Amino acid sequence: MSFTQDFKAFLLRGNVVDLAVAVVVGGAFGKITTSFVNDIIMPPIGLLLGHVDFNNLFLVLKDGTTPPPYATLALAKKAGAVVLSYGSFINTIINFIIIAFAIFVMIELIAKLKKAPAPADPTTKECPFCISSIALAATRCPNCTSELSK
Repeated sequence: MSFTQDFKAFLLRGNVVDLAVAVVVGGAFGKITTSFVNDIIMPPIGLLLGHVDFNNLFLVLKDGTTPPPYATLALAKKAGAVVLSYGSFINTIINFIIIAFAIFVMIELIAKLKKAPAPADPTTKECPFCISSIALAATRCPNCTSELSK
């Protein structure tokens, strides 16, 4: 086989396609989670901390060309200041925790779905004389008419 044929066979294997789908779905899920953290979770936390936008929590390490104070992280970066953006870092940590929790819940649900149901109690037994299947409560085999002991 040529390189092209080998590569095509590799791409068309089920695992590669499954992985590609997982990456696309994971990327979309990451965007949803990021929006959830930035737009739903962090504004109330920022409000409780007395800040309007949690992403604007930063520490100026070195002043930029425009002297401080800088009202927002964007203004600090525009002025060329060296900043430590700890608010964005905290957002990213919370985002990671939510994604990890969601993946944990999905894995648990999949594991529960994969568990085989417990086998049901038997409703039949085998006749020791003719080896046919008969009702569990039978005292006589309907096939060979042998008397059965309980």
